[in-house]
Amino acid sequence: MPPVLDPSKSRVDGLAFIGLSLSRKGPRGHPDSVTHQEAFDFDRVQDRDYEHIFSTNDDGWLVGGGEPGPPTSYKLAAKDSAHVEIMRIGTYEPAWGGMYQKDIVQMLEEGKILIPEITVVPTAVVANPDTPPELEIRFDMVPPPNFNDPMAPLPANWQLRFIQNQLFKMMQFPSRFNPGSFHSTILRKAEFRSPEAKKAYFTKCQKVIDEWMDRGHQPIAPAKIDPSIKVIKCKRASNEQDSSAEYLSEYYRSGIWLFTDRNTITHHFLPNFLPPYDTPAKRKIILAVLKEEWDEKNLCWKSIVPEESSMISSKDVTDLPALIADYICGSAKQVMDAATGGEEKKEEATKAT
Repeated sequence: MPPVLDPSKSRVDGLAFIGLSLSRKGPRGHPDSVTHQEAFDFDRVQDRDYEHIFSTNDDGWLVGGGEPGPPTSYKLAAKDSAHVEIMRIGTYEPAWGGMYQKDIVQMLEEGKILIPEITVVPTAVVANPDTPPELEIRFDMVPPPNFNDPMAPLPANWQLRFIQNQLFKMMQFPSRFNPGSFHSTILRKAEFRSPEAKKAYFTKCQKVIDEWMDRGHQPIAPAKIDPSIKVIKCKRASNEQDSSAEYLSEYYRSGIWLFTDRNTITHHFLPNFLPPYDTPAKRKIILAVLKEEWDEKNLCWKSIVPEESSMISSKDVTDLPALIADYICGSAKQVMDAATGGEEKKEEATKAT
């Protein structure tokens, strides 16, 4: 059973989610596939000639252009649906355990979630624990954040956890759940020709991953968006550099997407938390949000801050909405005070007594 927030009130399963669209049209894929990113050609980690893979489920290859269908391939014809789920919504029906779409859109549009410019890099291709397994492209946050040095480089793919933690803090509804490690599924029910073929396939994939990792994280802004997808310019902090719509639309377009299902995107939300990310105020809020992760087994938050860390308190950020609201209003000092849990004020009060 999916690790939903409240199973007793989650009445109907659904496929709606917030995430990234990584689709890309390719010469060997479905002719109607659309390109939402040009940074990574996922066909390079597929096996369309079935040199290593013997069989799959009916869907065949899900990314790298999708499946063209007969007579090119004899799997179900389908457009590229490459995506990364950040938060599963399920349905837009509160009576079924979901959340109204209009409320989700409003929350994001009003800037209650800080959306950074999304830059990602694939970190691995793995087989999940299923039998037969699914093959997945992983987008892990590596290495862990450095909570002792506020100016240390941020880990790869930090933006995904940063957004997910905010969504989970802000949105409480029964069917909400964490879809596991950040990943894009390549293939389902992968049967390899032999153990040697399996090893050769993953060796091939690792060479591509190493190349991508050497190149570093990349923005995944779409060159063009279908007119049926509504583009939302989310409210931004008043102290963001050059907050003009023209500046944003030209340079910072790598945001998040709202999906009804993997083949149906309704909204694209542009970033409202812009680079650079090495200012004291931004680092404070980033590390404050990243210091926890959702434990899907126990359905609770757990700290990822080492006990020896002196910079970030191990206590929860108890009022994340206020923290974000202060930033959006341009109050950097309030953000820094809130992010450190008011430790300075506590120390002053102790001295006064």
